[in-house]
Amino acid sequence: MRAAALLLATTAAAAVSATPYGGPVSRRSGTSSEAPVIKRQSGPNPFEGRKLFANPEWSRKLDVTHRAFVARGDTENANKVRAIQQIGTFVWVSNIASLRNIDNAIAAARVKKWTTGKDQIVGLVLYNLPNRDCSAGESAGELIGREGLERYKTEYIAPYARKVRAARDLSFAIVLEPDSLANLVTNLGVEACAEAAPLYEEGIAHAISSLQFDNVHLYLDAAHGGWLGWDDNLAPSAEIFAKVVAKAGNNAKIRGFSTNVSNYNPYSATVRENFTEWSNSWDEDHYAQSLAPHLEEAGLPTRFIIDQGRVALPGAREEWGEWCNVAPAGFGIKPGTPVNNTLVDSIVWVKPGGESDGECGLEGAPRAGQWFDEYVQQLVENAHESIVPIKS
Repeated sequence: MRAAALLLATTAAAAVSATPYGGPVSRRSGTSSEAPVIKRQSGPNPFEGRKLFANPEWSRKLDVTHRAFVARGDTENANKVRAIQQIGTFVWVSNIASLRNIDNAIAAARVKKWTTGKDQIVGLVLYNLPNRDCSAGESAGELIGREGLERYKTEYIAPYARKVRAARDLSFAIVLEPDSLANLVTNLGVEACAEAAPLYEEGIAHAISSLQFDNVHLYLDAAHGGWLGWDDNLAPSAEIFAKVVAKAGNNAKIRGFSTNVSNYNPYSATVRENFTEWSNSWDEDHYAQSLAPHLEEAGLPTRFIIDQGRVALPGAREEWGEWCNVAPAGFGIKPGTPVNNTLVDSIVWVKPGGESDGECGLEGAPRAGQWFDEYVQQLVENAHESIVPIKS
């Protein structure tokens, strides 16, 4: 899914150029004098008073990691795995066949709500656009072209919407199409992305309009600070977001935006890396603050969820563009941990550690999507201090 692979190959010194780490920004005519009518999802923070659903399928995979630590007598990290297994994570629905993941999550969340008495918010990722991952292809999807767009609408979005609408006893936070619109801000010079642009816009607008339910809270993906956080990319990003939300219809609304999905940026950097020197979005906290005024001007909500499922340790990357099995890294801030930015609805783990990013980054890394337990063990060992070990 890492579309940033192609566009983030520049050196840190090149950051002084107008649109570093993103290629040429597509220049548009600017905001229309008649701004689109966009409704924002109002009301309280949907994460407050609710427990982010802990996916038992991901938790079971971590049993392998737990046994590895036990086998070598590492009790502290074995107990840390037990704590991580109880942390809420998002469930990915990345093709038509994986729509069953929604049914499984709903069933498990209902059991958890009944047994604990705590309201659940189920995190889902909607990720199956035609011509997906246009600038890299590491996670190219199953749907192609206009025919794929029709299948996207009828075979993917329609059942997706029916399933979440029917589960009115649960709340859902849904991340819409990671990386897609970011490619339309920076990568229209890539032929595959230029061809995908109308498919992306129509597809995401259709998803937004199809998911307008009281129990659903939509977060449109806004890439991350190393991609769209550069000053010249902020206004064009807000512009394309507003265009797509407006295309969904005057009654359409979203709650806000997701950032850092499947990436490695910290929420708050303890050390400012050399490659962030020229950017005001050197971590995801500052990226949210940099983007918010442009969203506000475009009539969009200024609310964020920030993925901290995996965070690179200081010095792990020489360039911001390193995205594949970055090491050393650790599990990030525990979801629900309070932060100092009032724009943030919640820290979340949208991409929970475990699946390989691809056969890159580290020697012996398996293909994208396959479990990479040696890497998970590293994530546990370097986990954020908010993750407190639980004794078995």
